[in-house]
Amino acid sequence: MQHTLEAVIFDWAGTIVDFGSFAPTQIFVDAFAAAFDFELSIEEARGPMGLGKWQHIEALGKDPVIGARWQAQFGKPMGHDDIDHIYRTFLPLQIERVGAHSDLIPGAQATVTALLEQGLKIGSTTGYPRQVMDRLMVEAAAKGYSPDCIVCADDLSAGARPGPWMALQCVLELKAGDVAHCVKVDDTLPGISEGVSAGMWTVGLALSGSPAGLTLAQYQAATKEQLDAIRSKVTPEFEAAGAHYVIDSVADLPPVLKDIERRLATGERP
Repeated sequence: MQHTLEAVIFDWAGTIVDFGSFAPTQIFVDAFAAAFDFELSIEEARGPMGLGKWQHIEALGKDPVIGARWQAQFGKPMGHDDIDHIYRTFLPLQIERVGAHSDLIPGAQATVTALLEQGLKIGSTTGYPRQVMDRLMVEAAAKGYSPDCIVCADDLSAGARPGPWMALQCVLELKAGDVAHCVKVDDTLPGISEGVSAGMWTVGLALSGSPAGLTLAQYQAATKEQLDAIRSKVTPEFEAAGAHYVIDSVADLPPVLKDIERRLATGERP
């Protein structure tokens, strides 16, 4: 019986590209302002990160604080038509700007290259819709990253995160023989839930993505104490969502995969 890993499934923004996951968060702020002259902070915009973008807007509208502010400004809760209007505003902005946030996260290319050399397949899932990914995948490929499959938030009729469907679609496309031989790597809680629901090993990223909210320059300038404070806040949140491991960034993934291999060899499953 096989006891070795077959595939690693990565998220995109905050995981492989776009350190700090700024492309989607800033554009949510801009879309709310452009569509309805409604003020949203970037910290608020980060709240539901990892969901599909329409669902992300819906979740923001249901947030007690944001929802109360919306009610006060417009005299009614955010409705389906409001979400559609914000989404239609968001989408062209995201397509226009996603290329500016397509730099690979430090260590990502070396990690992916090492995994491919070991014979692992590389899948990817994303909260981005396909129209955005059509742009981002070209930019990423020019910088050396082309996963074996890409599943987007609007690809599947079953839905997106936090359900397992995008991750399981990767299993199908990669022809992986066992979900327990797959690893989901993500910087968001819905992305971790996606992997858990699919029966995979899951790895949360504490410092490179949305929960930390650091630019690469801020990360590089941060003190050990500042980074430790972020880790101590973010790690329990990932663990509560079911993450088997929490590391700083994708650059730290190879030793984790070796440990998963060890656990598989003893008969352990996620």
